Amino acid sequence: MAKAVEARYAHAQTLKAQFYERYNAGGSGGQAESGIVFFSKPGRMRWEYESPEQKLFVVDGKNVWFYVPADRTASRASVKESEDWRTPLSLLTGKIHLDRLCGQMELLDEATGTSSPADLPYDPRNRILRCLPQKSSDRNVQEAFREILFEVSPAAELARVVIREPGDVETEFRFGNWKENMPLPESMFHFEPPAGVTIVNQEDLAKGVH
Repeated sequence: MAKAVEARYAHAQTLKAQFYERYNAGGSGGQAESGIVFFSKPGRMRWEYESPEQKLFVVDGKNVWFYVPADRTASRASVKESEDWRTPLSLLTGKIHLDRLCGQMELLDEATGTSSPADLPYDPRNRILRCLPQKSSDRNVQEAFREILFEVSPAAELARVVIREPGDVETEFRFGNWKENMPLPESMFHFEPPAGVTIVNQEDLAKGVH
């Protein structure tokens, strides 16, 4: 299934989808947002948040930008320094393969003995692929995630991704209306701060997103 997902998107130079995002930290109740996302090879993403407020997240291949128009502030970090929770979705930009991200992969089903409803597909036709992290021999190295669930449709499309991090942090993305190889202008994957916007450089953009 991992190979089928990679093959499904390998030939696509650009992708577009509607997304729903849910973020929950330690059982706090969480927050939900939605919008449109664009992917372009190599290594570029553009997330246009539309609800409940407008935000913009852009990865141009070199820098990671996060902009909230209402705050008049834009955050910038190097791609190499940013450990953002969208990293597993880099496979859609040709920057990573699942066998590099995952130390172990397995299919989940009702017989697996799942403990959470999120472990089951929201569409019964789909399958769940669980990704466990690579094990490090260095005990001081904290794992970037505990597990990632990829919900895959019969057509090998990504329908949902659930990222579980240490500290009971969970981020869920649901995708729909995938479109491939659309002509996208290069300017979409570059961010030019509007006049009067303060630029904040951060070593770890992900800490400032939520």
